[in-house]
Amino acid sequence: MMNNQAISVSTPGRICLFGEHQDYLGLPVIAAAISCRIQINAERIDQPTVHLELPDIGSQEVFSLTELPLSYQHDRDYFRSAINVLMREGFQFGHGLAGEVRGRIPINAGTSSSSALLISWLNVLTQLADNPRELTARQLAELAYRAEVLEFGEPGGMMDHYATAVGGVIYLESQPAIRLETYKPALGAFVLGDSQEPKDTIGILARVKHGMLRIAKQLTELNPGFSLHTTELTEVTEFKDVLSKDDYILLKGTLSNRDILRQALGLIRASEQAGTPLDHTRLGQLLTEHHANLRDAQQISTPKINRMLDAALAAGALGGKINGSGGGGCMFAYAPGDASPGEVDNDPLATARRVAEAIEREGGRAYIVSVDEGTVRHPLATSTVL
Repeated sequence: MMNNQAISVSTPGRICLFGEHQDYLGLPVIAAAISCRIQINAERIDQPTVHLELPDIGSQEVFSLTELPLSYQHDRDYFRSAINVLMREGFQFGHGLAGEVRGRIPINAGTSSSSALLISWLNVLTQLADNPRELTARQLAELAYRAEVLEFGEPGGMMDHYATAVGGVIYLESQPAIRLETYKPALGAFVLGDSQEPKDTIGILARVKHGMLRIAKQLTELNPGFSLHTTELTEVTEFKDVLSKDDYILLKGTLSNRDILRQALGLIRASEQAGTPLDHTRLGQLLTEHHANLRDAQQISTPKINRMLDAALAAGALGGKINGSGGGGCMFAYAPGDASPGEVDNDPLATARRVAEAIEREGGRAYIVSVDEGTVRHPLATSTVL
């Protein structure tokens, strides 16, 4: 065993506050890291192998590093793709690594468990490589995007990678160039609700993404002045007769969600610039309006998630929406604020607890979460990983 070559890294999951199904259209998003995290404890070993225990799913990853670059053994083979991407950046791996992966981010539920895993793994690898190098959170995000999306030809944007790596609340533009703004609004508690219905990321992205790109291309050919960035929602009535009913609804929902995000960004910016409290009630209303579009225009919600949201609102949440690509997975409700008058012990999470109970009565699994920091690392004593 090599000395002083052990590390622990944890990375948060994320919720998309505003801009769901927008980033792949070149439109901005607002996302927040949450206090459900994935942690990897790892250390160098003399044998040229990777040996990772994954007790949460009763599995392990074991493979040799003697023949590089690595060949992929299955779709989304992220443990190997991260190493290949780093090798192209000049990192070298002549030794092996052993470790353990644990987390409490719901898996395949729209909370970016795969991106958080990749960010943690890249963070570990860049520190335990033969030639370790300090990378910024943004650099880790860009590498994770390459290892997760580009390497496997997957659909999707960069929101997940920046949100989990950087942490806090981010505003991200991808066109005409990457523009990242970070904020620390005084947000209260959220309640994440896992419907425990598996989501259909690929199917929904194919339908919604390719459908909207097709519509945008068609309208640009009809009117070169059309733009998803600048065309006002009130102006699209001219296209009502040239689009199918479903396409017209999808177009209106997309532009409405674009405008909802702009309103939310205005709230956050105004609060930070003036040093005044955030309008929590209005933020909650905007979340619920965003969900209505995702439910009716993008058609990505499910009856169970709709029931969970209705129950959350009835229990006192200020708003909420489905989270992630949809067709299952998670929703979240916004439940900030102090306890109501008369609450026992004046519990500041009283509303969040009621909302969590309401979600679980509808068959969901609830997590009370807060906005959290991005990927972090610290050294470990050797021989304590496994």
